[in-house]
This record gives sequence, structure tokens and C-alpha cells, in this order.
Amino acid sequence: MKKLVLFFTLLSFSLLAQVPPKPYGALPSERQLQWHDTEVYGLIHFTPTTFENKEWGYGDADPKLFDPKEFDAEQIVLAARAGGLRGLVLVAKHHDGFALWPTKTTDYNISKSPFRNGKGDMVKEFEQAARKHGLKFGVYCSPWDRNSAAYGSPEYVNIYRDQLKELYSNYGPLFMSWHDGANGGDGYYGGAREKRSIDNTTYYGWDSTWTNLTRKLQPTANIFSDVGWDVRWVGNEKGIAAETHWATFTPQPPKGVSVAVPGQANYPESPEGHRDGKFWMPAECDVPLRKGWFYHPDEKPRSPDELFDLYLKSVGRGAALDLGLAPDTHGKLHEDDVAALKAFGDRLQKTFATNLAKSAFIRASNVRGFNSRYGTKNLVDDNKTTYWATDDDYKTPDLIIDMYQPRTFDIITLGENVRLGQRIEAFAVDVLEGENWREIYKGTSVGAKRVVKLSTPATAQKVRVRITKSPVGMAMNELGLYKQAE
Repeated sequence: MKKLVLFFTLLSFSLLAQVPPKPYGALPSERQLQWHDTEVYGLIHFTPTTFENKEWGYGDADPKLFDPKEFDAEQIVLAARAGGLRGLVLVAKHHDGFALWPTKTTDYNISKSPFRNGKGDMVKEFEQAARKHGLKFGVYCSPWDRNSAAYGSPEYVNIYRDQLKELYSNYGPLFMSWHDGANGGDGYYGGAREKRSIDNTTYYGWDSTWTNLTRKLQPTANIFSDVGWDVRWVGNEKGIAAETHWATFTPQPPKGVSVAVPGQANYPESPEGHRDGKFWMPAECDVPLRKGWFYHPDEKPRSPDELFDLYLKSVGRGAALDLGLAPDTHGKLHEDDVAALKAFGDRLQKTFATNLAKSAFIRASNVRGFNSRYGTKNLVDDNKTTYWATDDDYKTPDLIIDMYQPRTFDIITLGENVRLGQRIEAFAVDVLEGENWREIYKGTSVGAKRVVKLSTPATAQKVRVRITKSPVGMAMNELGLYKQAE
């Protein structure tokens, strides 16, 4: 009888060990998981505004002004790829209303310019160059149009939706549909030259636009706006998320409106997000490579050191870095921008080339059901679908990384299997000195990726990572120890 009880006990335990952890909280969609993997991408601003040396075009520039005689989409795409960017979002139409494709919705488009003798399609050229060189492609189409005589009327909303239909239908699968929160103000408006105001809580009908157009025509496209749907704005244009960053968020609709809309975001809470928010809605950290989003000859690009710091404070906090790229009047990225991107990309590649934890022995204080399926090897196999997991009631485990000999590192990476939600609320890192552990870092959220940069490099044979607060057991898929490249 005792043997029979023991048999069924062991059988039950074995079956339990095969059961994966239950998901926790809001979860990402497949398109959001692909967005997380993109990490760094670019936002390209290039319209007649470039030739006017302005930041925002008024909508009255002559299309003949747009004449980039040396335009080279591949030069721009290759510079972005060298910078470690994995995607590009093209501003197909900014607030000035000038369309970079031969749209049927307005005469204020690229076919009225000298570019390619009036037969050009810059959206197509960027899209083809991006795909040729392995970058994802997305589009930005401004809802505000300072050129359109119809702006402010119901007719314009139909025009705008038709523009989205063209962009969604003719340029392949998009990884992002980017929507600005700028709405209304002074403009040309077909010669009226006046100020027009709209109620941005209702005018565009975003719920219908995104549900009936974006989701149906571009199911892989993440919808970005300051209130998200898929990706929320971080609330600043500094490229920085809060040190504690929750990918979950609950947007607050304006009074009397059923859904949150662009231009109505609860910005003070956007950098950090909401612990246990209703939706999976991680932050994008947008920042121009130069001071402005458009090219200005008196500006210089950010240094590689500054770009790497932005990476740590965006991607390294579970968000993404969206870097503004501005072609010059020749139609290329300036050589200074190309050099800055190359140096930044080299820094990323060299820094993360060697994970010291890969050749180490990693011991966990708990492995789910003693099942190797959930073992520590999954932390260093570069596969985000495999993960180290603990038993449900083991919420504060630790990992000890033994590198067999003292090694120097100053960067630590951690990652959760966010397919099962964001779990970790606090962690700490220690090094063994003699017979005693010394704490060298204390942090909070982890999420899809956490990159810790130590203030001074540490040298140790053994490193310990402690999860100090979590509502549920672990599901982690990344652990790394690196030395930053000079």
C-alpha cells in the first residue's frame, strides 16, 4: 500500500513538473513580441520642410522645392543598419501635408515635385531598401494636415483614412503604424491661412480607424500613439524611460469618451507605466539623432557615448529606442550622422559579443519540478521561448554564476519570458569576496530586457543574482555578464 501511495505521489509530482507557470497579468500579442525584439529603430523625417530649414512646415511650400538630386535610400538604410537599428519608420506625411508617395487623395504630393521627374515614390524606395537589407518597415502618416483645405471637416477624416488605406495596401507588411498627437492649429489650409481647432477626442474616430483599417489591413503593425493600443509614448522626447518601467498600462480616456486618444495621454505616468496595468503597452523612447527631427546644417549628431547611454535608459529598461534620422537636402544622411551611427553600432556589437555567463556554471536555488526543461541553461541559449522557471511558491530565488576564474564585467543583462507576463518587482546582484557576498547593484523591474551598467567595473569569480520581490514564481529567459567596449 505504501509503495502504491509513493508511486502515485511521484507520478503526481512528475506531471506537475511538466506544467508551465501560469501567465501573470496582461500579456503581449505576437506583434508586440516582435516589437520587443526590434529594440532600436529609426524615424525618418524628410519633406519640403527639410529644404526650408524648419522643424514644422506650414503647408504652403512649393512642391518644386522638394528636389533631392542625390537621394539614396540604400545609403540611409545601410547607415541605420550599421548603427544597430533593426527597423525604420518613414514619415510618409508630416504636418505640412506633403505626401512622399503619389497618392490619389491630394495634389500636394511627390508627383508634383521634380523628384524622379514627377514619377517617384519615396515610400516605395525606402520600403524596398529596408527589406533588401533586413530591416523592418513602418509608416507615419500625420493626422494633422496644414495644407488640406478640408482639414477640420468630416470630409478630411475620409481623406486621411484613404491615405492610410493606400499606405497599408501598397507597401507590404508593416511592423508599425505611427500616429502623432499633434492636432490642429495655424496652417495654410488651401490658402485660408488661418487657425483651425478640432476636438481630438472625437474628430478622427480613432477607435474605428484602428479597428477597421489598421487591424484588418495590417495585422502585424503595432499601433503607436501617446496612448498606445500596442506601444505607448514614453512621455518625453529625450529617449529615456523611467528606471522602473512597467510594460503594462491603463490609459485614461478623456471625460465623456470611451477610449483614450492621441493628444490626451496621461503623460506623467507614461515613463514608468502602471504595475498590473490593464493592457500590455510598453513604451517607445523617441529622440532625434540631432537636436531637431529635420536636418539643420548648424546641428551635430549625438556622440556614440550619448547614444549608448540612451540605449541603456530605453532598451535597457524594457522599452525601445526610436532614433530620429534626418536626411539632408541632397537626400542622404550627412557623413557626421553616418559616423556617429557606425560608432554606436560598433559599441553595441563589441560590448555584447561575449557573454561571460555562457561558459559559466549557473546554479539556481530552485528549478521548477526539478525538470531540466526549466533549467538554467535556458538563460544563456539566446532563445527567448525557453526559460528558467521556479515552482509556483518559490518567489525569491537566486542564481549563482561561477565563471571558474575571476572575470571583469560592468554590464549585466536580465530578461523575463514576457509571454507569461512581467513578474519581477525587485532584484539585487552580489559578488563573492573571500567568503562574503557584497551587494553591487539593486534594481526594480526587469521585463523584456534589463541592462544594468555598473558605476565601476567588478571583478569576481562568482556572481549572485537575487530576486527579492515578485508576486509569483520566475520565468526568466536571459542572463548576461559583459564588459563594455571602449
